[in-house]
Amino acid sequence: MYIPDSQSSQAKALPTMYDLPSEDPEEPGLPDEYHQWQAQVLCDSCIPPNYPADRVFSASDLNLYYDSNHLNWYKRPDWYLVVGVSRFYQDRDLRQSYVIWDELVSPLIAIEFLSPGTEDEDLGLTESELNKPPTKWQVYERIFKIPYYFVFSKYNNQLRVFRLIGNRYREQVLTGFRFWIPEIQLSLGLWEGAFIQNQRLWLRWYDLNGNLVLTPEKFERQRAQLESQRAELERQRAEFERQQAEIERQRAESEKQQAESERQRAEFEKQQAESERDRANRLADRLRAMGINPDEL
Repeated sequence: MYIPDSQSSQAKALPTMYDLPSEDPEEPGLPDEYHQWQAQVLCDSCIPPNYPADRVFSASDLNLYYDSNHLNWYKRPDWYLVVGVSRFYQDRDLRQSYVIWDELVSPLIAIEFLSPGTEDEDLGLTESELNKPPTKWQVYERIFKIPYYFVFSKYNNQLRVFRLIGNRYREQVLTGFRFWIPEIQLSLGLWEGAFIQNQRLWLRWYDLNGNLVLTPEKFERQRAQLESQRAELERQRAEFERQQAEIERQRAESEKQQAESERQRAEFEKQQAESERDRANRLADRLRAMGINPDEL
């Protein structure tokens, strides 16, 4: 959390984001493709489960203004995250920069992707100069007091994390190539795979159970696959129930036919018995006509 100085009481008179945008066509060192896509996958998959989506703001190469006495002083992290603030400036506008005396909340995480021209400054090896802006390390550590500072080299795939302990950054040990950040209930770590059809190690977010947090595109694709599988299972269930109903119908029909056969057999046996009785009666009558008592036979 940023603690404003005495000038913050005059915040209304100070320039805001609209006065201090990030765009500067004359500034050298625009990011390469790796910087763009690595920042993109971090933004897309940074979904803290303990914050609503509209209270999470992440950005890449968006100016961080930190000194109201020097309005042209700013730092531009390759990626940073702020939680507990609106996704939009004043809940309505896309951000053009992040002005600390206007926002009053510091980033929780800053990440730099090492480049040969900026490596010393990113790692805090550059000395500050008199009457010059403080170094990036000093701004992150002493002015913004960013709790977590990550540095990643795409050249040797080394990820380093510095945590603010007291007033100084202390390098931390990664566990299983990941580092847990309790404030957002996510881990940041390495993942080897294809993103935008490029196979390499990428920085990715992991959830509490160590599962990769999916980008919206992959999440939507998996959701569509699950929906398709669920529809197929429903079709198979309906087909199974139809077959079961047909088997039950055939069983009932078979029992009906069997009952009918039993009835016809009983009827036939009854008729046979009546025929035998009639024949016996006729024979007895003929014997009586001949003067023979059939009961004495």
